[in-house]
Amino acid sequence: MRSKPLAVTIQDVARAAGVSVTTASRVLNNKDDVAPATYEKVRRVMQELNYTASLAAKSMRSHTAKVIGLLVPEVVEVYNQEIIKGVGAAIRDSGYDLMIYTGGRPAGASWELEHVALLSNGLTAGCIVVTPAAPRFPNGVKVVVIDPQGDGSTVPSVIARNRVGALAAMEYLIGLGHRRIGFIGGRANTLSGIRRFEGYKDGLTAAKIAFDPTLVVAGDYTYERGVVAARQLLRQEQRPTAIFAANDRSAIAVLDVARELGLQVPTDVSVVGFDNVPEAAEATPRLTTVDQSIREMGRIATNLMLGWLRGETPDTPFVKVATRLIVRDSCQAPARGKTDGRWQ
Repeated sequence: MRSKPLAVTIQDVARAAGVSVTTASRVLNNKDDVAPATYEKVRRVMQELNYTASLAAKSMRSHTAKVIGLLVPEVVEVYNQEIIKGVGAAIRDSGYDLMIYTGGRPAGASWELEHVALLSNGLTAGCIVVTPAAPRFPNGVKVVVIDPQGDGSTVPSVIARNRVGALAAMEYLIGLGHRRIGFIGGRANTLSGIRRFEGYKDGLTAAKIAFDPTLVVAGDYTYERGVVAARQLLRQEQRPTAIFAANDRSAIAVLDVARELGLQVPTDVSVVGFDNVPEAAEATPRLTTVDQSIREMGRIATNLMLGWLRGETPDTPFVKVATRLIVRDSCQAPARGKTDGRWQ
């Protein structure tokens, strides 16, 4: 039986490069007090020997975890992928590694609390949690949240100006002449879901349009729930002339359901989303949406964590990111004489 090859150690690297283990270790940890020629030689030997240091070993050498944990509900979700890209860009030259944990959908508060406790027990220096189900986290644990549950978050949090963005979407639709506007909600337990619904209602109030509960359907930011909600709205006898969805996945579901029902977007119904994920620009028709700079939120959350790890106290519990309306091809004025779902 062939024996399993032994893993290359830092001692092997030092021996092959003709340097001390201390020097090899300093190169590994990117210290700047190693002569350039020696640095390049050790790095070259590391590549030749295919040497890779484990996260655990790096943490043990420095006597502190040099890893930041990222907890996301599911990696396949495009929103989360954009967050990961922002986190990855910010952490790249920080000296920290990134460990991503996903619980699948839905992960749940108990999973989040369990894994924050696990990762904070020497595995990571701190954790970034995306759209948590848990309303709060244990004291003494470094946690930064993206899209918290509510205003009462006790940890540093990053969130878009959701109400302002939703209001901009409503003002745009109303400006086109729409008055019967449907709304597909987001996750009701997130501050983003709450604020986007507020923006929807504020837009109606400002235009003196009566709120109609039959035009509001609960959503959860998933495509599947978006399909159910879109069918409920578009099958109404007096269907809306426009639909504002609380996220792009739900808005794309509206595009697909409209096609399924033989309706044309934007001729028969206008659609606006929220997020500006890459698929929004690739949809047919291209989706008008509210950009909330998702990657930027990931970058900001990471920089908050890195500053915290350097001993800086976060200035404010909430960092709010600006939003902007991106106008594409999924909206137009309602058919002449049909502003509220019926012909005048």
